[in-house]
Amino acid sequence: MMRQYRKTKQEIPEDTLLLFRMGDFYEMFFEDAERGSQIFEITLTKRQGIPMAGIPYHALQNYLPKALEAGIKVALAEQTEDPKLAKGLVRREVTQIITPGTIVEGDVLNAGRSNYLMGVNPGRGGFGIAVLDISTGEFRVCEVSKRPELDGEIHRLRPSEVLLPQRLHEQWERENGFPDVSYPVTWTPAEDWTFMPETAQEELCRHFAVSSLDGFGCGQMHMAVGAAGGVLHYACNNLRRDASHITRLQPYSINRYMGIDRITQRNLELVEPLYRDHRNATLFAVLNHTVTPMGTRLLREWILRPLIRHQEIVERQDAVEAFVQDQLLLEEVRSLCKHIRDMERIITKLNVGSGNARDLLSIKKALEVIPLLRETLAVVDENPLLGRIQSRLIAFPQLVELIEQAIVDDPPTSIRDGGMIREGFNEQLDEYRAASSKGKDWIVELQQKEQERTGISTLKVKYNKVFGYFIEVRKTQVDRVPPEYIRKQTLTQAERFITPELKEIEDKVLGAEDKAKALEQQIFEDIRNVVVEHTRAIQECSAGIACLDVIAALAYA
Repeated sequence: MMRQYRKTKQEIPEDTLLLFRMGDFYEMFFEDAERGSQIFEITLTKRQGIPMAGIPYHALQNYLPKALEAGIKVALAEQTEDPKLAKGLVRREVTQIITPGTIVEGDVLNAGRSNYLMGVNPGRGGFGIAVLDISTGEFRVCEVSKRPELDGEIHRLRPSEVLLPQRLHEQWERENGFPDVSYPVTWTPAEDWTFMPETAQEELCRHFAVSSLDGFGCGQMHMAVGAAGGVLHYACNNLRRDASHITRLQPYSINRYMGIDRITQRNLELVEPLYRDHRNATLFAVLNHTVTPMGTRLLREWILRPLIRHQEIVERQDAVEAFVQDQLLLEEVRSLCKHIRDMERIITKLNVGSGNARDLLSIKKALEVIPLLRETLAVVDENPLLGRIQSRLIAFPQLVELIEQAIVDDPPTSIRDGGMIREGFNEQLDEYRAASSKGKDWIVELQQKEQERTGISTLKVKYNKVFGYFIEVRKTQVDRVPPEYIRKQTLTQAERFITPELKEIEDKVLGAEDKAKALEQQIFEDIRNVVVEHTRAIQECSAGIACLDVIAALAYA
């Protein structure tokens, strides 16, 4: 096993903390154990002279932020085969490397903030910038001609991680050229060739399955394309992240918005207060009456990027005024939006394989609201901005029906433990469940029968994951145990036995349970695959709802 660990450790960057899945724990060894015990504030132990430390796999989200806040990359080596079916050592592979700028897990992220990975690519005309929020699929590019403009975008967007070509990273290290930022940020060097426009264009075209980037409007933005290609290569190849939910590349221009430098942002207290204990003393806090996470993130963006084009300003004002003039409409829209969770990040979780049945229900509840919102907005569809928002709200009645028919109202958080698929949805699953339930009735009947046959009223038929089902008899009653009982385990106060009849029932019960859980997981995956086929359209709906939420919040304020 240690050979497997060392081999896995060699496959990841040297500065990356490796969490090695072993059963119900992520284990760390050697230097990683020493470093991890300090970061996670857990006990460091030794076995055969090897330093060890571990965290429960189900509590990963509680520990992960501590490493990421310290700017440390974390690699997850998962068990990629069922331990019960493994012949010898269980196969393990690094499934992803998590960095501050590539977090997908909602429990780790701030729901009200975008979490950007920024790529910077220097060129003769200035700098290309690419920003990716892998938790939502947002992917944008721009070009700036001056270094202060680059620094301004870094201060405005507040990326958690900035990816630089190796040569630029080394230059900034020599010249102390890193921007002076007031928050934690990780500066990551990457191979220069991944930022080359030709290589980057190939990477991007391959990902988006297009022959040219002209359709995105950035085909001639060579510096920006280089930055975007570097970011995508880093996320997909270096970090092994699933990027199927990144469905488009959006160019933007800083000239479309009013430039607000870092000092002005701070002095005006637009989104951050001058003093930490004055959290409500910002313009953002005053205006933030949004009711969806997507809306909260968009409001922050609008405040930091004021429009300067007259027509766009008037369109926003007219949309806000439409709600101010119709308070019943405003209340109806806000009431409906309150039922919508973070669609952007939930559809990402489902795409990358970390979602569960509760996420499917969240998508269903959001999609149920869409037709009601469209109907509500019909009275103001002549308003240009609200009309465009309405057109982005697409109904998915078939998805709603599928999830409603398949998923129980209160599913468990894990997709591996069963109990998430409704009775009657799948005939084979119902048969497995019936067999399992009947088998458990047999267990109860067997216990009663053995109590009567042996005269041991305290005899119990129990179960644990190690031994399966067994008969437990107190030591004071062991002399009454029949000869056909087979001793399995000796405890301080009791003895445990099995019988051929019990093993036969166990095979039926556990076999049916295992088959039911496996089938439930497959049904979940099938439904998930159907949902993620509509990722682009669901992202469009989410963007429309975010915009609607912000407009309604401004009217409410």
